[in-house]
Amino acid sequence: MNDFLKDIAKLNEYGGIVEDGVEAGDVASFIDTGSHIFNALLSGSIYGGLPSNKITALAGESATGKTFFLMGIVKSFLDSDPNAGVIYFESESAITKQMIVDRGIDPKRMVMMPVTTVQQFRTQALRVLDMYLEKDESDRQPMFLCLDSLGMLSTTKEVEDTAEGKETRDMTRAQVLKAAFRVLTLKLGRANVPMVVTNHTYESMGLFSTKEMGGGSGLKYAASSIVYLSKKKEKDGTEVIGNIIHCKNHKSRLTKENKMVDVRLTYDMGLDKYYGLLELAEKYDIFKKVSTRYEMPDGSKQFGKEILSHPTKYFTEDIMHKLDKACETEFKYGGELVDE
Repeated sequence: MNDFLKDIAKLNEYGGIVEDGVEAGDVASFIDTGSHIFNALLSGSIYGGLPSNKITALAGESATGKTFFLMGIVKSFLDSDPNAGVIYFESESAITKQMIVDRGIDPKRMVMMPVTTVQQFRTQALRVLDMYLEKDESDRQPMFLCLDSLGMLSTTKEVEDTAEGKETRDMTRAQVLKAAFRVLTLKLGRANVPMVVTNHTYESMGLFSTKEMGGGSGLKYAASSIVYLSKKKEKDGTEVIGNIIHCKNHKSRLTKENKMVDVRLTYDMGLDKYYGLLELAEKYDIFKKVSTRYEMPDGSKQFGKEILSHPTKYFTEDIMHKLDKACETEFKYGGELVDE
């Protein structure tokens, strides 16, 4: 029977015996986002992050920092491996070379692919993945795909109608998007390549007003995680030095939904790797809050600002291990904190 099942599996290019792993479904590894607390929100571990073969969506209203946040993740990805590369599909014509350089991103390892329509994005993204899969597995270097943003993509029909002076709405856009992401999901899984898509949100009309992501149901079904972003300015005195990004796990197949964390993103340093861990340490009694200071395991007391200014001094290997265990309880389904 086993040989027969293996023959059956060969009928499907993504098929295989479950014991050997589900090629397009299993998450083999994670991509560090550059923020421990954001890693935990997505994967349940401060050492995890973006699923290496899934689609993650970052959604928010206009000017909520989606592109800025994505740039921070891109920088972290490229910094993690000197051979890594990023394919960046861009539909807003808002990114310049200087912007990339100013963010500390290596411009030699980032390909910018301007796209106008869903069909153009789908064709080029699938071709990129096919070219990647044609390479010997041993020759494949880490690759990361981005689409910024889905909301600005038109369709071929909309472009043709506009050229002809027609103002009718393309009612097929949602179906085209759904078909595009359906194929992309399988290809990304097989290639073990992550993809981040930014998208806009809007207030839904109804008895209870809620935020909804635009573009129909295609991305909603395809994305492994959908994180809603909002922001507030981060200041040093009166000078604005960046933003605090509020990240809400709107949908997740890997961790608890509706969890929220704050991530700090500064103009000069990018994503703050340790921001958000102080609150987690306090919640799980790893650091004890005593008045306005925190009591360390050795009995000393420090202000939160001092801890965040010198994170590697206070977030030791032992503390990070305890925080990682706490993340299982905080973010994973069925997680239970066990004293060690």
